[in-house]
Amino acid sequence: MTDYETGLARNAANHQPLTPLLFMERAAQVFPDHLAVVHGAVRRNYRELRDRCVRLAHALSRRGIGRGDTVAALLPNIPEMLECHYGVPMAGAVLNTINTRLDAGTIAYILDHGEAKAIVVDREFMPMLRVALAQAKARPLVIEVADPLAPAALQGETLGGIAYDALLVEGDAAFAWPMPADEWDAITLNYTSGTTGRPKGVVYHHRGAQLLAVGNVLSAGMGKHPVYLWTLPMFHCNGWCFPWTVTAQAGVHVCLRAVRGPDMWRLMAEEGVTHMCGAPIVMATMLNTPEAEKRALARQVQFVVAGAPPPEAVLAAMRAAGFAVCHVYGLTEVYGPSVVNEWHEAWNAKPGPEQAALMARQGVRYLALEGLDVMDPATMRPVPADGATLGEVMMRGNVVMKGYLKDPAATNAAFAGGWFHTGDLAVKHPDGYIQLKDRSKDIIISGGENISSIEVEDALYKHPAVAVVAVVARPDEKWGETPCAFVELKPGASATAEELIAFARERLAGFKVPRHVVFAELPKTSTGKIQKHVLRSQAKGE
Repeated sequence: MTDYETGLARNAANHQPLTPLLFMERAAQVFPDHLAVVHGAVRRNYRELRDRCVRLAHALSRRGIGRGDTVAALLPNIPEMLECHYGVPMAGAVLNTINTRLDAGTIAYILDHGEAKAIVVDREFMPMLRVALAQAKARPLVIEVADPLAPAALQGETLGGIAYDALLVEGDAAFAWPMPADEWDAITLNYTSGTTGRPKGVVYHHRGAQLLAVGNVLSAGMGKHPVYLWTLPMFHCNGWCFPWTVTAQAGVHVCLRAVRGPDMWRLMAEEGVTHMCGAPIVMATMLNTPEAEKRALARQVQFVVAGAPPPEAVLAAMRAAGFAVCHVYGLTEVYGPSVVNEWHEAWNAKPGPEQAALMARQGVRYLALEGLDVMDPATMRPVPADGATLGEVMMRGNVVMKGYLKDPAATNAAFAGGWFHTGDLAVKHPDGYIQLKDRSKDIIISGGENISSIEVEDALYKHPAVAVVAVVARPDEKWGETPCAFVELKPGASATAEELIAFARERLAGFKVPRHVVFAELPKTSTGKIQKHVLRSQAKGE
């Protein structure tokens, strides 16, 4: 033992568990009268928001819900969803936010697998929950939210549970909520999309949530009192930890039940929005809003984009429209974004197409992530930084999940070799920036040649009539697989399959050109990701 260890042990004075819950206490103490939440006619300051969160925690505690218990939430981006991100873990419990677009069977599975002791539900989703509860073994306490902005047809909907506001009355804002016993304690449970088999339950801890939230502050360039528009679902990786990030800076949470172009422009203008997040489809929704419904913005808005590599054409259009775009990348298993396209000032002098190409790269690790590399999964060695050699993106650090709930085999496989295996294929450029080329399951192998679906999509996105495109493999007797493009056209635009194939042929090697083009509305998840597994089934004729 060295002198630096003798008599220098951890104690309560010099070591406390990291947790994002203290962000709320600090904001309410330092800026009690500052606006915290906007939702329709609702405008609450930080004193009011903090008190509601603590009353929720106390009310849950009085009903026997505490450390290690799961509280589910089936809610849109409304104030009650934000309050759950604090009130539930302040009771020591674990918050399980459920994707509101899931089917009843999957919701029933999640309630059972997570052993939900309570569920907070918005009226809009009560009919779906009613069906799910009929299939589930779990019998959670149902807490009903009566949001006045819910669809009018469902205003009287009820499952016979307790009203959310009535539950808050049971709680005391003076409740001395318990800090986590350990920063490794679970804070939230997030289920993966479950595109193959049952969804897996990803467990977050307090330490990772706090570190990722602070990482967001730095990567999104978020100063004091940001105004954040909730275009990203809070049920998705806990809104990439932004419920905690915005509060850390005593910002304004501008709630939004559904992503609609005119609503986004109106709120950006009226509330002075500074930051927002979303998938590329959210960008497209904004850009494609009719000019008459757009609003002049008083300030530049920082748009943090992830979910899929943004097409170069969309990135260029966002910059032209006056948005500052920050490209990030991550997965549910790493609390949302953990890689950022760190922008260099010198790149601003480059021509627009070169800037867009640079921004299309995923980038480098967040400060909160200790390890990021592109590796050969067979040898576990880094691939050359040549911008060409494919490998698997791997990560390690404090913002990697605890693991998958009740699934040690999947957890061990994900952490094989001491790294988290993302399943994403990428190259590493000479400057160390990584760039995704595909999901391992999305690579198209045609005549023995690997084709990146993303490369083909980027080429088609450059066509002026294309709004959304996804490319998947289509079985072919001769080549094994060939690219098949599913395309949504912009409103009022027109193009033929032959025209798009010719357009792609001018920009791609012949074997990469789609052999088939299908015009249709593309299936998407609630976060805007295109459901390629659905398109693959269609391409196979299933």
